[in-house]
Amino acid sequence: MNEKQTSVAARITELSGLPMAELWLLWDRYFTRRPVFPNRNYIESRIAYKFQEEAFGGLAVSTRQRLEAIGAKHSNVKLRAKPREFNFAPGTVLLREWGEREHKVTVAATGLFEYEGLSFKSLTAVARHITGTQWSGPLFFGLVQGGAR
Repeated sequence: MNEKQTSVAARITELSGLPMAELWLLWDRYFTRRPVFPNRNYIESRIAYKFQEEAFGGLAVSTRQRLEAIGAKHSNVKLRAKPREFNFAPGTVLLREWGEREHKVTVAATGLFEYEGLSFKSLTAVARHITGTQWSGPLFFGLVQGGAR
């Protein structure tokens, strides 16, 4: 094992002994957003990958494309031909009247959606929380056209 490999391996080994506050500092160095449902193993593995990527370089574009194609071929998840993308500015407020009251959702700077002190990763999760049923978030908040409920 050469010196660079030893150094990276040592850094990765040290991750398990770090307090969460220090792991978050490392996370924030490498990533723009924190995970919605974090767990220590996930955080450590993503930081370890970034250590290796920093030291040895990332995947070649052709390798990444090949892996994505393999994943798409074998995935049971069917993607839309044209995924909808909504880019809200932080501070955007979405309002919806439902159940005889007005519901206010604010877009956070992190890209999450805040509703009544809770954070949600999608509008669909907010709509599900409000209604207790499966709803398309963009449909629920009137961002796309669809059948009436």
